[in-house]
Amino acid sequence: MLRAVRGGARELLRGGGRGAPTPTPTPAPAPAPAPPARGRLPPHRCLQHRLLHQEPPPAVPPPVVGRWLLACSGAVAGAVVLGGVTRLTESGLSMVDWHLVKEMKPPRTQQEWEAEFQKYQQFPEFKILNHNMTLAEFKFIWYMEYSHRMWGRVVGLAYILPAAYFWHRGWLSRPLKGCVLALCGLVCFQGLLGWYMVKSGLEEKPDSYDIPRVSQYRLAAHLGSALVLYSASLWTGLSLLLPRHKLPETHQLLRLRQYAHGTTALIFLTALSGAFVAGLDAGLVYNSFPKMGERWIPDDLLAFSPVLRNIFENPTTVQFDHRILGIASVTAVTALYLFSRKIPLPRRTRMAVTSLLAVACMQVGLGISTLLLYVPTPLAATHQSGSLALLSMALWLMNELRRVPK
Repeated sequence: MLRAVRGGARELLRGGGRGAPTPTPTPAPAPAPAPPARGRLPPHRCLQHRLLHQEPPPAVPPPVVGRWLLACSGAVAGAVVLGGVTRLTESGLSMVDWHLVKEMKPPRTQQEWEAEFQKYQQFPEFKILNHNMTLAEFKFIWYMEYSHRMWGRVVGLAYILPAAYFWHRGWLSRPLKGCVLALCGLVCFQGLLGWYMVKSGLEEKPDSYDIPRVSQYRLAAHLGSALVLYSASLWTGLSLLLPRHKLPETHQLLRLRQYAHGTTALIFLTALSGAFVAGLDAGLVYNSFPKMGERWIPDDLLAFSPVLRNIFENPTTVQFDHRILGIASVTAVTALYLFSRKIPLPRRTRMAVTSLLAVACMQVGLGISTLLLYVPTPLAATHQSGSLALLSMALWLMNELRRVPK
């Protein structure tokens, strides 16, 4: 019996007993989380990192920047109108020198005025056209050109000085900085182009029997540059001040937008053709409407050879082209107005369309009256101002119809 007890004890110690309980296994420790890959943030910190390091939204310029650009466009419009009056009074060649600072001081004494008049007498305009001019008459045309040049300098300062201030204050976004730089550069170029234009009228032309005048090509370039400067300033100012309409992008709206762009381009081209009319005094050739003399198409329409010269150098052709462009412009504006009546538009956009039609009709009336009355200076200057007003209405309408960015 003692042996049996000892044998059972050995079996218990070995664990080999059939009825012995199985020991519970100890659970293995959980594996440690793998460290994040080098240079990669944990998921819960990725969003925080993006929020902290994302680029700030573009700065919104304050309203004063838009008002400044609108004021600059008004200053350019004044320079264009004053330049037209200077051309109509034949005053543009009275100042025969160009100095950026020196000429800002006008003559004061009698001796200074006589010295200035003697310089003018050395050039073709006095010798051929104004050889009987008195000193008092010279003072009038000199002051006309002087006021135009001084106004141009005021326009330059109106662009450059505020632009530098707004840039320093950080009020200009990155795209707007490029636009402002381009506008300031165009102002400087405009001044140089103006002197380049005047210089063409001071040159001796022994083979020419025409009265001294500036080159119509340079005059058109000078006016075209001013119109570009005016349009860009007005467009940018309106874009900063007027909120965009959230219009549904329908097929009719897309067509209206295309018509508005095409009509604006036609109005710009018509205004530019007026520079050739002024440069060649083409408004004094045929002073009748709707016919030119007794014919719808005058006989001397293609008198120059080669034929292409007539478009830019034949006064008859230049006036004929300006008439056609003017009629085409008012027809396009009328068609645009009628088409816009079929589309639901916001009240402000509807006002722009109606204003465009009203100014177009007024401009046609001014043009015909100027022609029939043999180009009186006040009426001709008003007609030139009307071209700027018409272009302004077209740009306003284009701005109202511009797309909303996605």
